[in-house]
Amino acid sequence: MYIVHEPEGKKILHSEEELASFTKGKAVVIAAGGMVYNDKGQLLMIFRRGQWDMPKGKLDEGESIEECALREVEEETGLTPLQLIKKLQVTYHTYHYKGKYTLKPSHWYLMRFHGEGKLIPQTEEDITDIKWVDREEASKLILNAYPSIREMVEKYYLA
Repeated sequence: MYIVHEPEGKKILHSEEELASFTKGKAVVIAAGGMVYNDKGQLLMIFRRGQWDMPKGKLDEGESIEECALREVEEETGLTPLQLIKKLQVTYHTYHYKGKYTLKPSHWYLMRFHGEGKLIPQTEEDITDIKWVDREEASKLILNAYPSIREMVEKYYLA
């Protein structure tokens, strides 16, 4: 099953064939990112374009999905080195960009950061705040988060 978050709500696709059919005629932008935890068990969240989010970004040519996830988290947060633990899932959302209907599959990885690194929001990517949050704060922040981010935090952090 594939859940696609669209501006008007969730669309459920039940097979790879349905996903392939849904993808036809759309621009596809592959992205990867991380659910990053620190040694205190806190989750890293960023504030971008008016909503809470987690660090992720577009796949560069010649780059593996794992390399993309690590690079994007490092660029958007300033944290390094990161430990990639395992792949969690792929989320899907749609948006309009430059007049094109775009589907973005985002590959999510569980990551860990050890130490007390300084958080540096990547302002060129419209990130205006970044912080470590506990479960109580995360449950409040996801009320103002993108639907796919809310899904991830509820499934892997708050459950």
